[in-house]
Amino acid sequence: MTQIMTHEERTALRDSVRRLLADRCAGSDVRRLMDTDTGHDAALWRELADLGVAGMLVGEAHGGSGLGPVELELVMEEIGAALSSAPMISTAIAAKLLDGDRARALAAGELIVAVAPLGAWDWTGQSAVRISNGRAQGVARFTPDGQIADVALLAGEDGVYAVERAAFTATPLPVFDRTRRLADLHIDGPVERICDGSRVAGALAVGLVALAGDQAGGARRVLDFTVEYARERRQFGRAIGSFQAIKHMAADLLLEAESATSAARHAAAQLAGDGAERDVALALAGFACADAYVRCAKDGIQMHGGIAFTWEHPAHLYLRRARSGAQLFGDSRHWRERFIQALEARS
Repeated sequence: MTQIMTHEERTALRDSVRRLLADRCAGSDVRRLMDTDTGHDAALWRELADLGVAGMLVGEAHGGSGLGPVELELVMEEIGAALSSAPMISTAIAAKLLDGDRARALAAGELIVAVAPLGAWDWTGQSAVRISNGRAQGVARFTPDGQIADVALLAGEDGVYAVERAAFTATPLPVFDRTRRLADLHIDGPVERICDGSRVAGALAVGLVALAGDQAGGARRVLDFTVEYARERRQFGRAIGSFQAIKHMAADLLLEAESATSAARHAAAQLAGDGAERDVALALAGFACADAYVRCAKDGIQMHGGIAFTWEHPAHLYLRRARSGAQLFGDSRHWRERFIQALEARS
């Protein structure tokens, strides 16, 4: 049963995550992790787990907090704002698929799980894994957090199968966004069927809400540091923020960031309540948050001028994150089509 937090409790959780990330995931930390082979900060992940973040969607019977999509989305806004590489999206999806000891280990931050959607759920259309007689063989492509995973979950219409690390090899992929790593999983070994396929759609919907929260948080952070720069940078004896063209661009950024936040939070609320607008809200978040983040990051660079094109400035890191997220669970065209289908089904 999902626990319901008060507004004050949600604010306290969000503030705790924000303080931790401000201390442990500053710009220098992000760049340090970008230069590592895995891009993973195990110490930070343990601290997030101590706050209850890793197990927020795991039921209380399995050592988690039993929270829901609304709390997840708020935490993900902070993850996205900080460009944290913590495996939160993978963990959120896995939390809806695991039970027993694996769920307990996930909640404690002791188990990292990568999820590879198969069949109709594989938005890349490039994974090819054959499961037969208790064994799996093939390649699950472009798997988030695959390079650090202890267990991989193969999620398809006919069920969800767990593959232990000994049965797969992860090949890290070259990525445009080094704050979000992907790997190909070369699988050849035994698998364990842990549940049927009825859970998969709900789990992937949770992942979409998590991604939308990440995008909304990133868009908001770009807005904040871009407006701050426009107030401080002076040309011709005036702050550039006083120029009409910059004012108009800032207003557009505000609209995009607010729209992304509204879409992400509405999708989370609909998913939490299993409302009639659920499919519409999820599809809307799927393209609105992605497009808003890309627009904010791209225009934020333009508003900064030449300084934003340097490697040292963080603006390009947010653009990279925005671009990678916009493809992670299907592109905007895919989600616009799903949005239209959901509207037609509702009518």
